[in-house]
Amino acid sequence: MSTPDIPAYMAQLGQAARAAATAMARAGTRAKNDTLLALARLLREQTPALQADNARDIAAAEAAGLAAPMVDRLRLTPKVLATVAEGCEQLAAMPDPIGEITGVKRRPTGISVGQMRVPLGVFGMIYESRPNVTIEAASLAIKSGNACILRGGSEAIHSNLALWKLVQQALTEAGLPATAVQLVETTDRAAVKSLIAMPEYVDVVIPRGGKGLVALISAEAKVPVIKHLDGNCHTYVDAEVDIAQALVVTDNAKTQKYSPCNATESLLVHAQSAAAFLPQIGAIFAAKGVEMRCDPAARAILSDVPGAKLAEASEEDWATEYLAPIISVKVVASLDEAIDHINRYGSHHTDAILTTNHPNAMRFLREVDSASVMVNASTRFADGFEYGLGAEIGISTDKFHARGPVGLEGLTSMKWIVLGQGETRA
Repeated sequence: MSTPDIPAYMAQLGQAARAAATAMARAGTRAKNDTLLALARLLREQTPALQADNARDIAAAEAAGLAAPMVDRLRLTPKVLATVAEGCEQLAAMPDPIGEITGVKRRPTGISVGQMRVPLGVFGMIYESRPNVTIEAASLAIKSGNACILRGGSEAIHSNLALWKLVQQALTEAGLPATAVQLVETTDRAAVKSLIAMPEYVDVVIPRGGKGLVALISAEAKVPVIKHLDGNCHTYVDAEVDIAQALVVTDNAKTQKYSPCNATESLLVHAQSAAAFLPQIGAIFAAKGVEMRCDPAARAILSDVPGAKLAEASEEDWATEYLAPIISVKVVASLDEAIDHINRYGSHHTDAILTTNHPNAMRFLREVDSASVMVNASTRFADGFEYGLGAEIGISTDKFHARGPVGLEGLTSMKWIVLGQGETRA
């Protein structure tokens, strides 16, 4: 699409979104659910056509020399499309949060005071690579009664356009405004600058992509931002641990998929477990070609593992999100050292303890300052779909408004309501 006047084009999208947000806020639950079910049906029916459009993006990305993890994020496999379709159906089956009234209390004056859950209004979504985010964002906007303006990466433009057209078809079938979900059709980067600087039309911006993108938007946005910069996730193997279980969980947390933000990037092992655990996990990583960047204690234990790719960890490694078959490995002397290390170097995204010691597990849950904290489970579970949210708009490492996977409730706010019978203030 050729758009000579980007500010005017974005203002047009903003005006349409604001008008659609009013209609979506009063939309009934049935209409929203009908839209989601229609979208799920269309995704399944149109899988071959969607893959054809996606193949154009994949070919262009490979020809341009895009890194393998980024190309992987672009793929709309039948499994990916089935998952987002199921996410739409999950959302349709969930209670509608809009209009829910909670915490009503009668005051001595006779008034009753409570809170009502309402949509945020219009959110802007800026994301890279993953075209399935188009459906996740659209479906959450629909169920939460919001309007949204989506701006995907240029590398996924054909996939995003094809998916968006299905969203508009589903909205129209259910009698809701097609402009409730709009996609920025130009790949001109000036559109992003306009989108994040329209407080009259956009209530919140959600960036989902690389650290550079998120940092830039956070610095320049004139509207609130829900964000996380990176996912330096940790798995800590405690002194008291089921070694067999820990091997399975750690392997999954690192190697099930390297590119997501919830993959484990740092492995901490208590000194009492290191001699038993590290050679075994080292052999698993060696077989899969995972490079281990180690502190001296871990490297000494791993040095006899056949085929192990070992390197000395730098200070920078402890804070790095690799998104690749690389993991930092450190032997710690205590649970305290593990918690201190995570809170110092981690990104406050997701961290897990593997232990059979219940008090240690509870301390870890309380004291690790992250959006998701886990006991005896893979960090790869830190995901809105896996948490039963139906889908997620992203993962927030902020502490205000939304934290962790942002689902329906993260796209709403609470307003105070007062119910009276003619009371006046003395």
